[in-house]
Amino acid sequence: MKTINNIITIIMSSIVLDACAPKIPDTRRDNTVDNYFGTQVADPYRWLEDDASDETAQWVQAQNRVTNHYLKGIPGRKQLLNRLLDVANYEKVGLPALKKNGKWYYFCNNGLQNQSVLYELDSPQSEPRVFLDPNTLSDDGTVALKGTFFSHDGKYMAYTISRSGSDWEEIFVIETATGKQLDDHIEWAKFTEAAWRGDGFYYSAYDKPTDEHAYSGKNEGHKIYYHKIGTPQSQDVLFYQNLKEPLRFYQASVNQEETMLFLYEDGADIGNNLYVMDLRPDAKNKEFVQITKDMKNTCIQAETDGDMIYLYTNVDAPLNKLVVTNISNPREWKDVIPEGKSVLDEVSFIADDFIIALYSQDASTHAYLYDRNDGRMVEELKLPGVGSASFSTKIHEPWCYYSYSSFTTPGTIYEWNIETGNSTVYKQPKTSFDLSDFETVQVFFNSKDGTRIPMFLTYRKGIKLDGNNPVYLYGYGGFNISLPPSFSSTRIPFLESGGIYAQVNLRGGSEYGEAWHLAGTKMQKQNVFDDFISAAEWLIAQGYTSTSKLAIVGGSNGGLLVGACMTQRPDLFAVAIPEVGVMDMLRYHKFTIGWNWAPDYGTSEDSEEMFRYLYGYSPLHNLKPGTVYPATLVTTADHDDRVVPAHSFKFAATLQACNAGPNPTLIRIDTKAGHGGGKPLKKALEEQADIYAFIMHNLK
Repeated sequence: MKTINNIITIIMSSIVLDACAPKIPDTRRDNTVDNYFGTQVADPYRWLEDDASDETAQWVQAQNRVTNHYLKGIPGRKQLLNRLLDVANYEKVGLPALKKNGKWYYFCNNGLQNQSVLYELDSPQSEPRVFLDPNTLSDDGTVALKGTFFSHDGKYMAYTISRSGSDWEEIFVIETATGKQLDDHIEWAKFTEAAWRGDGFYYSAYDKPTDEHAYSGKNEGHKIYYHKIGTPQSQDVLFYQNLKEPLRFYQASVNQEETMLFLYEDGADIGNNLYVMDLRPDAKNKEFVQITKDMKNTCIQAETDGDMIYLYTNVDAPLNKLVVTNISNPREWKDVIPEGKSVLDEVSFIADDFIIALYSQDASTHAYLYDRNDGRMVEELKLPGVGSASFSTKIHEPWCYYSYSSFTTPGTIYEWNIETGNSTVYKQPKTSFDLSDFETVQVFFNSKDGTRIPMFLTYRKGIKLDGNNPVYLYGYGGFNISLPPSFSSTRIPFLESGGIYAQVNLRGGSEYGEAWHLAGTKMQKQNVFDDFISAAEWLIAQGYTSTSKLAIVGGSNGGLLVGACMTQRPDLFAVAIPEVGVMDMLRYHKFTIGWNWAPDYGTSEDSEEMFRYLYGYSPLHNLKPGTVYPATLVTTADHDDRVVPAHSFKFAATLQACNAGPNPTLIRIDTKAGHGGGKPLKKALEEQADIYAFIMHNLK
C-alpha cells in the first residue's frame, strides 16, 4: 500500500501531464449594462443569475463535465480520498447537557456517519441510546439536523432540519418520554429557534416563496409565529412583525422559568436591538420594553436568575463586558465583569455564585472563574494548551463539561467540578493517526500599514526554511468572526506530505474586539486583503515557501478574500480556491439575505463614493483580459441560498475569458448541497479530496 508521501508525490509529479489548461466551454455574453452614478458597468453574464433557467442548467452541466474530468484524471486523487476517509474515521463526541426531564443528551459521530447522532443517557456515565438519528431522514445524508430545542419541562424536543444545505428550515417535535414524533410540522422557517412557552413555541419564518426562485429570491418580512402543540401550521398565530422594516431579522427567546420573553432585532447594522416582556402574572406592563436602541452595539441575554437579567454586551466596551439589570428597570445596568484587556468571548454560569468567562488572547481561549456577586476574578482555569475551549454549565449546579481542541488535538471533552477543583477526561477520541510529529507556532508580522497581525503555522517538526514547503494559507476577515485554533482531520494528509497549514487572523474578525472588526469593514475592507497579501509575502520572505508553492483558500466572505487577492496580486500565488464566495460586490445585496451584509460591506447604492470603493476591489469586476491567473478552482453548490451560486458562476465565466496563461480555471458545482452547513461527511470529504488534489497537482 502506498504511503501518503508516495500519493502526494504522484499527484505533484503528474503536473507535467497537463501542458495545457483543460478545454473550457464558451459562455454566452449579452449586452447587459448597469449605470452607477454615471459609470457604465457591463454585466455580460447576468443571465447566469437565473438559477431556474434551462440555459443556466446546461451551463452548469457543461462546466461540471470539464471539471470532473480534470479532477478524476489527477493520479493519486482516489488514494488521497481513501486517506481522508481513514483519518476521519474516529469517534467525535459533543458536550453533554442535562435537561429538565432528568436525562442527558449529547451528539456523537462514530466515525464516518454523514450526520452526527443525538444520544440520550440516564447519567453521564450510563450507556447511551439513540434519541434522534438524522442519517435516517434521507438516503444520502443530505437532510441535516440544524438545531434541537427542549421544552422547559423536558416533555418535548423541537428540532430543525434543512434539506440539501439550504437555509430554509423545517421544524418537527418529539415527545421525549416515548421518542414518538408528533404530527407537528413547520415549513419555510429561516434563521430560527424554537422558543418554548407553555405547550407551544415561537419561531421565525418568511412567507412561502411564490415562484421558482426559492433559493435566490430576496428574503423580506421576517415574522415570529406562535405554534401550539397538536395544531396545524395554518393555525399558528402571528406574534410579531415590523412592516416598516422588512429587511431585518426577528427572533424570540424565553427564559427557563418562562417569566421573561426577549425579542432580538438585527440586520440593520453590526449589532442588535433587545427588548424584554415581563410574563409574570402580576406584571403591570405586558408590553415589550426596549433595553437597547443603538444597533451599532451587541447586547445578548446571557442568563436570568429571579428578577435579574445578565447581559453580554459591547455597549461602551469594545472588548465586551457582562452587566446585570432587573426586569423592573431593564435599562439600568451594573457591571459584573467590566471590560478587560482581552476580548470577552463567552460567559457561562455555574453553581450559585460563579461565572466562567472565556477570553480570546491572541486568538486562543483562556478561561477564568469569577465571583458574580462582586465581579472578582477567583482563578484561571488551566486549559490543556494553546487552543479553543467551550463550556456547558448549568446555573446553581457545581459541575460542568468543557471541550478543548487545537490544530494538533482532536476535540476532547473534560468534566470539571467547582467544589473539588478536579478536571478529568470524560471522552477522548481514539485515533489511528499520530500527530506527535507536528507542532503549531504562532507568529506575528506587519501588514502593509504596519498593523501587527497574528498567524498560526502548523507543520512537521524540524521543518527546513528553504522555500520549498507547500503552504495552504487560509483566512476569513469579516463579520466579527474569529479564527481560533481548531482541529480538522482533512489537513492531515497535507501535513504528512510536508505541507504547512497557515491560518491568519485578519482584521474584520473579532480577535481584538470591535475596533479590529471595524478596521476591516466598508471603506476599510482593503485592510483585510492587505493583511492576507502581507501574510503570503512574509511566509516567502522567511523561507517557509515560495510563490510556486503557495495556495490560498477561503470560504464565503473568505471566498471574497481569495477572489480579491488573486485579482490584485495574481503573481503571488500558484493556486487559488475561492469557496462559495461573495464575488459581485455591486449586486450581492439583491439576493436572499445579502442585504444583511451591508453593515460590513456597504452597498453600491449607498453613495458614489461607496460604489467606487466596492467597484475597486469587487473580484468579478477586477478580472482583466490577458492576465495570467493562478490555477483556480471555484467551488459552489446548487442549493446555496446564503451566497447564491450566481456569484461563482459569473466569476468563473469571466475568469475563464480573461485568463491568458496555461493554468486551469475551473468551477466545481456541487448538487444537493448549500453554503456548507450540515453537508454530509461523504460529500465533504469528496470535496476536500478534489481541493487538496487540485492544490498539490498545481504546485510546482
